[in-house]
Amino acid sequence: MDDREKVIEAFKSSEDPLNAKKVSELSGVEKKEVDKIMKELKKDETIVSPKRCYWTLAEK
Repeated sequence: MDDREKVIEAFKSSEDPLNAKKVSELSGVEKKEVDKIMKELKKDETIVSPKRCYWTLAEK
């Protein structure tokens, strides 16, 4: 499983919106790498922000 999949799994496993620090803790991926992956996920609208600095998977 690559880091991107680990980050997405962290979002799937949580019912609450997550910030990058929490995603890093849940996925075991370095925060710097999580920031980079989340930037990509935001761009392709895989994650959305229900409140400032917190993210959750977009409903598709």
